[in-house]
Amino acid sequence: MPESVWDYPRPPRLEATSKRLQVVFNGRTIADTTRGYRVLETSHPPTYYIPLADIDSTAILPNMGRSSMCEWKGRAAYYDITVNHRTATCAAWRYPSPTDSFTPIKDCLCFYPSQMDAVFVDGEQARAQEGDFYGGWITSDIEGPFKGAPGTMGW
Repeated sequence: MPESVWDYPRPPRLEATSKRLQVVFNGRTIADTTRGYRVLETSHPPTYYIPLADIDSTAILPNMGRSSMCEWKGRAAYYDITVNHRTATCAAWRYPSPTDSFTPIKDCLCFYPSQMDAVFVDGEQARAQEGDFYGGWITSDIEGPFKGAPGTMGW
């Protein structure tokens, strides 16, 4: 039975996951891990965080022009992804100095599925959460409705 995102907590919860997480950009797998984390928050599909050690460091570059603030996790830094002269701007983010509850993701990166060729959770290709603000990964083991689409900001 799928998890309902409406059963996820607020404030959000961080949990380790041993599911295999993979990210593909411009035909190349740039991240692959079974040591990730997922953040669960009411009305949102999970966001998956991958340890920097399991990401191709040649594909990521900090984007100094953007940051944002999450009341739960802290200040986010953004990254551009480049593979073979193709770049996705601000396509991933991390929390270099997260709040105490989110310390385990300090050295992890989360990718926007909408900007990658594909993202996978245990071999299943996830689809992107609607909208450009959130970066949830939607798989068959979760169900919505999901925040992010036009008209859902007030949920």
